[in-house]
Amino acid sequence: MDTPHSHHGERADPGLFTPASVTWQAHGDPMMWVAGIRALYLQALHPRAVRGVIENSDFRDDAWGRLRRTADYVGTTTYGTTEAAERAGAHVRRIHDRLRATDPDTGRTYRVDDPELLLWVHCAEIDSYLHVLRRSGFPLTDVHADRYIAEHRVSARLVGLDPGEVPGDRAELAAYFASVQPSLAAGPDAREIEDFLRRPPVHPLLVPARALLWRHVADLSYAALPPYAHALYGRPAPPPATVTRRLRRTGALLRTLPARLRWQLPPQHILRATARLGPGTRPDPRRLTP
Repeated sequence: MDTPHSHHGERADPGLFTPASVTWQAHGDPMMWVAGIRALYLQALHPRAVRGVIENSDFRDDAWGRLRRTADYVGTTTYGTTEAAERAGAHVRRIHDRLRATDPDTGRTYRVDDPELLLWVHCAEIDSYLHVLRRSGFPLTDVHADRYIAEHRVSARLVGLDPGEVPGDRAELAAYFASVQPSLAAGPDAREIEDFLRRPPVHPLLVPARALLWRHVADLSYAALPPYAHALYGRPAPPPATVTRRLRRTGALLRTLPARLRWQLPPQHILRATARLGPGTRPDPRRLTP
């Protein structure tokens, strides 16, 4: 692998993950969008985590802005300089620090940056990225998967978690989900998020496009959830083999779009990173070492 050099001759900053990481290759994949929506469905099943969103967020009025900001955050922390990534993390911690929510069961007020809630959001996200990428045909071995989970102890630290308390491989992640499953539920808040994800508000002229494109993405994201999530939402999904086939078909289709074209879309983190570090650092699954 070529060592990153900047155009000024000094060693360029490869960022928190670096071009040698699994994350660097994986997060350049277009199926990350499907994975991101699966994460939202999953996150909504934790009653206290979702209450924090409902009470503190303008997601109904600014759906697209919220999705874009999330994508921007993931792009910055993955491909930005170390300083840019640390700054993005500090910004998120500052916002969370001020936010409170009311427990629907006890009526008690709690902080939305309670480590238990941050951990749930983190694990639901990492699990979704990994699950959708692998199931849609992105070439990650079990070893890569474990490395990916371990790498994201860094993103856990950015939101304020103690990296030592965060699952570091597939076995620990599975054990975490098993332990938290009994406390998950699809209450009114989860229903609101589900309804919103199926029919996000759009400009009237774009409604046909939403019906076509968004519905496909939202349905696929929902179908890719674990069986216990389908059971909680009470909305059946197609048989797993069908879902896998659809994920692979969608992944294959999206991956036929030239990467250069995909990466032109804002916020262009990948193009900026490769400009900083050299063309040899472009995300590419073929660069994954065993």
